[in-house]
Amino acid sequence: MNNWFRSKKMNEQDFNDNEIFEEAAEEISVEDKRRFNAEGEIIDADSKGRKSKEPVKSAREIELENKLNAETTRREAAESKLIGVQAKFDEAKTGLERETAEMRSRMQKTLEERSKQSQFNFLATLLPILDNLNLAIDASEQNASFENLLSGVKGTARSFEKALVSVGVEPVASVGETFNPELHEAIDAVEGDAENDGKITAEYSRGYKIGNQLLRPARVQVGKAATQKASAE
Repeated sequence: MNNWFRSKKMNEQDFNDNEIFEEAAEEISVEDKRRFNAEGEIIDADSKGRKSKEPVKSAREIELENKLNAETTRREAAESKLIGVQAKFDEAKTGLERETAEMRSRMQKTLEERSKQSQFNFLATLLPILDNLNLAIDASEQNASFENLLSGVKGTARSFEKALVSVGVEPVASVGETFNPELHEAIDAVEGDAENDGKITAEYSRGYKIGNQLLRPARVQVGKAATQKASAE
């Protein structure tokens, strides 16, 4: 009787111990949901059995991220400002190119008008020359004397030279001047005194220049000292 009672008492005690162990295990299972993976990182398990990874950031990492975000914002603002400056530059460049093209067009038009006006003025100065030629012809028909014809031709030549001067054309000085190959063309040479050596003694056709540009050289005769000619032979 006593043995049976003790046996029953022990069974009840064992049952109570098992029940306490199971409750403790269940409590531990509910409270401890965190596990560590092979790398030592904490893994949380949700109700569906999926595992999510939550990296832990240090204060240094957070500081660097904030600095990176601030630098990114600053650079985006700088790029936006640069785009605006580039747009204004392109607009100014386009305007300047347009103004330059318009100015070039106006200058070209002005030069063309001046050229036409110069041609008009030059042709107007040639008309009196034609009048003088016609007068010389009429005079020679009425009076065939040589003096009248010569006077008419000389008057026509003077009128033509005045017309050339009016447009900036000047005759090249020749007779009595020192020969200059840039202005004169030597047709022949004549023996003479030493003081005339290298001097122009005669002009076959007059040369002309406009400004510093030579229209044509004067065709001339050049003096040469007799002593130099003899020594050369």
